Order: sequence, then C-alpha cells, then structure tokens
Amino acid sequence: MGFGSPIHWLIVLVIVVLIFGTGKLKNLGADLGSSIKGFKKAMQDGEEEKPKEELQTKTLPDDKNNPPA
Repeated sequence: MGFGSPIHWLIVLVIVVLIFGTGKLKNLGADLGSSIKGFKKAMQDGEEEKPKEELQTKTLPDDKNNPPA
C-alpha cells in the first residue's frame, strides 16, 4: 500500500477541495483551459505565417547569379 493507491489519492483530493474550495478549483480549470486554447491558436497562427516567410526567401536573388564585386 504505497502512495499510488487509489484511497490515498482520494484523501489528497478531499484535502485539496477543503483547502481551496470548489469555486477556486473551477476558476483554475477555466483559466488553464483558456490558456491552452490560446497556445494552440498561437501555434496555428505561426504555421500559417511560415509559408509566407518561405515565399519571401524564395523571391530573393541567388548569390550564384550575382557574385560580389
């Protein structure tokens, strides 16, 4: 019967609910969810901008055709 048993986790959960209350835990969960959504949106926006950057680098002249003077 180590710390990984379900009864120990149940006791820890009850203590956490008693200390913080259900309202604060609900707000914490909502804040965590909104921050994850924001992170995913930022990742998708970064992927959409990446092809634009690749197009800009492809339109630059090659160094082989324009050697330094």
